[in-house]
Amino acid sequence: MLVTLATPYVDTSAADLSLALDGVEHPALHVLHVDLPGGVQVRLRLLGASHQVVLRAPGAALTETVACLPGRRPDLPDRVHDESVGYRFTATVLRPGDDALRERVAALRAGLADDPYALVGVFPGDVDAVTALAVRPGPPGGALGWGTWHAYPQTRELVVTETAVTLR
Repeated sequence: MLVTLATPYVDTSAADLSLALDGVEHPALHVLHVDLPGGVQVRLRLLGASHQVVLRAPGAALTETVACLPGRRPDLPDRVHDESVGYRFTATVLRPGDDALRERVAALRAGLADDPYALVGVFPGDVDAVTALAVRPGPPGGALGWGTWHAYPQTRELVVTETAVTLR
């Protein structure tokens, strides 16, 4: 699903982002509810300060926020692996040139616009200022994954995150 947002984004570069797994839901600009087999519910949430994914499943509850968070020092780790809860997260900051960033963002918008498991938010002022989220459901009772993309045309950065959660 492709949405045009009516508010400027708060985070302005990859250096502004933090990862939080604290369960606090922040005000969302747009939310996509995804119901999956086995009672798994995922909410993809676009924030003015980036994204949030809320997972509710039998035996599992998780809220992942990657955003510019008030009161928190920016700190986006390259990876987090917590096998005790079956959570794996990676983040990569790419710095493509202007044309390459435009091409990658255009491909994201085109590839995810009609995906029922994806949400792409375009911020005002630049068609390349996007935050995109896509769920990749696994077999029921198995793993669930999602990817996110945060494009910052003013700094020519693309932040790509990948998350996998083992459902027990």
